[in-house]
Amino acid sequence: MPERVYIFDTTLRDGEQSPGVSLNIREKLQIAHQLARLNVDIIEAGFPFASAGDFRGVQAVAREVRGVTVAALARASAPDIDRAWEAIQDAEQPRIHTFIATSDIHMQHKLRMSREAVLETAVEAVKRAKGYTSDVEFSAEDAFRSDVEFLCRVLAAVIAAGATTVNIPDTVGYAMPDEFGEFIRQVLEGTPGIEKAVVSVHCHNDLGLAVANSLAAVRNGARQVECTVNGIGERAGNAALEEVVMALYTRREKYGLTTGIRTEEIYRTSKLVSTLTGMPVQFNKAIVGKNAFLHESGIHQDGVLKERTTYEIINPSLVGINPSNLVLGKHSGRHAFRERLRELGFELRGDELNQAFVRFKELADTKKHITDEDLEAILDETIRQVPSTFELEYLHIFTGTTVKPTAVIGLLIEGEFVQDVSCGNGPVDAAYKAIEKATGRKYALVSYVIDAVTGGTDALASVTVKVRDEDRVYTGRGVSADVLEASARAYVNVLNKIVYDEKTRKQHN
Repeated sequence: MPERVYIFDTTLRDGEQSPGVSLNIREKLQIAHQLARLNVDIIEAGFPFASAGDFRGVQAVAREVRGVTVAALARASAPDIDRAWEAIQDAEQPRIHTFIATSDIHMQHKLRMSREAVLETAVEAVKRAKGYTSDVEFSAEDAFRSDVEFLCRVLAAVIAAGATTVNIPDTVGYAMPDEFGEFIRQVLEGTPGIEKAVVSVHCHNDLGLAVANSLAAVRNGARQVECTVNGIGERAGNAALEEVVMALYTRREKYGLTTGIRTEEIYRTSKLVSTLTGMPVQFNKAIVGKNAFLHESGIHQDGVLKERTTYEIINPSLVGINPSNLVLGKHSGRHAFRERLRELGFELRGDELNQAFVRFKELADTKKHITDEDLEAILDETIRQVPSTFELEYLHIFTGTTVKPTAVIGLLIEGEFVQDVSCGNGPVDAAYKAIEKATGRKYALVSYVIDAVTGGTDALASVTVKVRDEDRVYTGRGVSADVLEASARAYVNVLNKIVYDEKTRKQHN
């Protein structure tokens, strides 16, 4: 029986720290439920002490998501640890994850603490956390740049104090795979009592080596990998969950290790995280990128047609990318639509199915064939969104090379029809100004991105916008065969998220 590597997913904590990413509670829950379907071992739901919103998000995940350990991050301080426990105490399997830096550069310049003070603080933090739950993880921040003998002393002390997992991060992505593997080996050999804890690693991707370093650590005895979906996170991100998992699976004869991940859920999880964070996946991204299983070279195409394994080391269906014989168009019925969604892994019923089917029919009138990517875009726009305060009724645009762009917008605002008009520097600018006049809401636009969902002149346009409201960034998405309509839908969507967040905060105050 192969040894188990535990997958600790920190998409909702470190992943959300990606610049420009801000998830509301509903979105965090959607991702958390999908991570549970993916069968990760641990979900790090957030940093409860950081803000009231983060606390509520962690608490919601702890209360609603079952079958998985839910962890909360806390600095090595009593208020942080108490707040973390308050957030996760209703979890089926709660874990407190506490940390303090152990490198000389961090202790001297950031903490301004001596080695002995750091060691004492780490032990006291673990003891306090242990008073709340039996599952306590300790992280030595910037471990790789720490003196290895001091690090071993700290880890031995926190294990004696009750830590059940000890994490050795490469916090700034400085390590090379050979030296990181050797570092892990030294820690395992030099830490008394290390056999009583699971050894974990958390590698950042500043030099593009996070996955390689994680695998080197596993090869040398680490049995938990901390990672994120699509590799998102601080700066250049973290080790990508899908790459770590599929490397261990594809080269299992080399590693002799297994994970509990349901690999067929990988692609769907990637799409959901990309949509809700507003962070597109690069086309050539391993495992989940648009080009990951495409072959353009004639030699490659010939080889794959004769025998798939000539140029594909992973069967696309293994990660949830499945071809279908069902071709959907405007004449397709509800049964075929529902069946294709089932093949993609989405089980819709009732109002969700009706809403998605209506949107499918609207788009089918503008396209000859609806692809799987189109269906995913429809779902992104319908079932995964917040309740609507604003609904787009119509958009009329008047523009041209000799015409001042003018937009007429029709909205339903909490059921009441409102119309307004505005001019702008371009048609999108005019549409957004008209929406702002109609809703009485105006925000700074952080980014505006257009992506064609598929190829062809009838391709759906997917527009993602990010706006800033004080210290928070919100992401909205809209899809349509018309770029301007997609743009308007994206802006209306982001306004709905802001209003939903405002209402949620009021309910908790």
